[in-house]
Amino acid sequence: MIHISWGFIGCGEVTELKSGPAFNAVEGSHVEAVYSRNADKARDYAERHHIKKWYTDALQLINDPQINAIYIATPPSSHATYAIMAMKAGKPVYVEKPLAASYEDCARINRVSEQTGIPCFVAYYRRYLPYFQKVKDIIKNGTIGTITNVQVRFSVPPRDLDHYDGQHRPWRLQPDIAGGGYFYDLAPHQLDLLQEYFGVITRAHGYVANRAHLYDAEDTISACFCFENGLPGSGSWCFVGHQSAKEDRIDVIGVKGSLSFSVYNYDPIQLITSEGITNITVPNPSYVQLPIIKSVIEDLQGIGVCTCTCVSATPVNWVMDRILGKL
Repeated sequence: MIHISWGFIGCGEVTELKSGPAFNAVEGSHVEAVYSRNADKARDYAERHHIKKWYTDALQLINDPQINAIYIATPPSSHATYAIMAMKAGKPVYVEKPLAASYEDCARINRVSEQTGIPCFVAYYRRYLPYFQKVKDIIKNGTIGTITNVQVRFSVPPRDLDHYDGQHRPWRLQPDIAGGGYFYDLAPHQLDLLQEYFGVITRAHGYVANRAHLYDAEDTISACFCFENGLPGSGSWCFVGHQSAKEDRIDVIGVKGSLSFSVYNYDPIQLITSEGITNITVPNPSYVQLPIIKSVIEDLQGIGVCTCTCVSATPVNWVMDRILGKL
C-alpha cells in the first residue's frame, strides 16, 4: 500500500477539528509537515499536533522529498497558486472549498491537472456525510416523485466581526481574497450538493445588493438557476438579517411530496408525503471531513475513486460568478 505523507499549506481554524486530525486517522496516511507565513503559528500547530516539521516557505514544503501530497487550507485567492505549484512538482492536491476565488482560476487549475496528470481534489466533504447521502437516497428512490422545483433559503444576523474595518476585517469579507463576501464562503456547499443531486447548473442569474453597509462586499443575494435536466431552482441569501429571520433550509418539491433539509445546522430531514410527516435524524462523524479524506487517500493509493475532483468542483464557481455578475 502506498503511504501518503501530507504537507499542510495553511493551519487555520478548519484544520483544527474539521480536517486536520482525519489525515492521521486513515490507514496509510500521516501529516509530515505544516506551513504558515507566521513562524510562531506554524511551530505551535506542529507541536500541538505532533507534526515533525514546519515551514515558513511554501515551496520548501512542496519540494520536501518526504512529502508526496499537499493539503491547501488557505484563503481562496491563493488556492490556484499553491495547487499549480504542487501539481507541477508532481504532488497531488486536496484543496479547501471553494476551489478558487474565481471561475477563471478554477479553469487554470484544471488545465494544469490535465497537463501534468496530477489529481486535484476539493473539500466538498458534505457529499460524503451520512446526513446528505440520506437526502440523496430519498431524492433518488422516488419517494417524492419527479422533482419540480428546488429552493434555497439562508439568512443569518451579522457577526460582531462584520463591524470591523481595515486590517481587522475578516478575510471572508474581502472579495480580493475570498472571491466575494460570505456568499462565496457559504453558498459553495449548498450549490455543490444541489449539483450532486440534480446535475450541473447551466443557467444562473442573480440580483446582488449591499443593504446594511457594514462592509464593501454583497450582503444580500437573490438568484434563479436551471439545471441541465431542465429543473428550475432559486435561492435567497441574507447575511445581515434579523435574528427572527434566521434560516438554513433547502426545499426539494416533488409531485408526490417534499423534502426539507439544512446544510449547516443538520436539522432533522423533513419528509412530507400523503402518508404524513417524517423527521429523520442522521448523525455525522466526529471529524466531518473524515469520509472524504479517506476517499481521497484511497484514490491516491489506487484502491478507490474519489469523485470530488477539481473538474466536478468548478461548476460551483461558475454559478457563483454568474450570480454575482463576475461572468
